[in-house]
Amino acid sequence: MMALIDAKNLKKNFGSITAVNNISLSLDVGEVVGFLGPNGAGKSTTMKMLTGFLDPDAGTVDINNINLMDNPIKAKSLIGYLPEGAPAYSDMTVYSFLNFIGLMRGLKDKKLIQRLDEMAKTINLSEVWNQPIETLSKGYKRRVGIAQALIHDPQILVLDEPTDGLDPNQKHEMRKLIKSISSNKGIIISTHILEEVEAVCSRTIIISNGKLLLNKNTNELLKNKKTTLDEVFRKITTMSSK
Repeated sequence: MMALIDAKNLKKNFGSITAVNNISLSLDVGEVVGFLGPNGAGKSTTMKMLTGFLDPDAGTVDINNINLMDNPIKAKSLIGYLPEGAPAYSDMTVYSFLNFIGLMRGLKDKKLIQRLDEMAKTINLSEVWNQPIETLSKGYKRRVGIAQALIHDPQILVLDEPTDGLDPNQKHEMRKLIKSISSNKGIIISTHILEEVEAVCSRTIIISNGKLLLNKNTNELLKNKKTTLDEVFRKITTMSSK
């Protein structure tokens, strides 16, 4: 089966700082990959390169066998991306913003109306549908960010801290949503919440200091019932810093 994402030997420097150092990873249909690492590990930089927001200094990214550098528009059309901070046009209402994003993604007429209706219901945005985004709570702003990533029904979702700012019930709802849509998509989730990875992720990737430290099936990683992901994470990142 062809990988939805096939990234090889990615490198990125910012001056004298190496943010990402020779990272390779892949993503298949039906996978939910948990992307873990301490602050400054290179997670967000890697995700920006996977989605075409940042060019690598070296390495390649293929999106469903489409080279991201050679054919960026076609490749990016297959991706939904929730970046860090969930930026949006704060003076627009939720409806007008998602309608704008839908149009930019090539949706129109009945298809656009259908997807907007699905976002309002699926992401639970109906109550704030006509409110300016700047008036929303952090949790609702996060939901708007997830809705803009999903509006065009992409094959690939790359979510940077998708449950950041959500209350416990909202986090539970978001995890249910991710599970419900994962069967026909590939999803990468960057998170600091280890229990989130255990709950929804089929594979776990850990990076530190820009280097890939672990890439393993989550169930296999935790097959010893006495082992927790927190213990694995602390052990691996501690060893890498020595």
